[in-house]
Amino acid sequence: MTASETVSVTFATPDESEALASVSRILHGHDMPALVGPDGEQITLPLNVFEILTDVVDAMQQGKGISVVPRDTIMTTQQAADFLGISRPTLVRLLEDGQIEYTKPGRHRRVRLVDLDAFQRRQAAERREALDALTREATEGPTATGFVQTR
Repeated sequence: MTASETVSVTFATPDESEALASVSRILHGHDMPALVGPDGEQITLPLNVFEILTDVVDAMQQGKGISVVPRDTIMTTQQAADFLGISRPTLVRLLEDGQIEYTKPGRHRRVRLVDLDAFQRRQAAERREALDALTREATEGPTATGFVQTR
């Protein structure tokens, strides 16, 4: 597969759902994953390949579509915006603010998938921290006087 190719899998058909359930049971039930070739040769899967395969099967069982792309894929701003689920102008603002790295080899900006992934991970971590802070505030309760200062 070249950097520009994408492998996409659409939703599972009812016939495939039963097969996916069988694959899922096998994947979740074994510690040492392996593939068996048509000639009976067994090959142990590396852990990261096993985890990816498990995630793909789980997503397909939930009716989600799957795309597999190389991490070094370079996207246009529209593709990057679609990946993040935001508008292109919003993405451009994030790029210009330095929140996501990009290159501009000519007139057009290009964004690497790894940079989009890094941005998503940072955003998720910031959301977790904010939720943790809100939870701490909520569990501490009112001050000793019973009044909460609002201004």
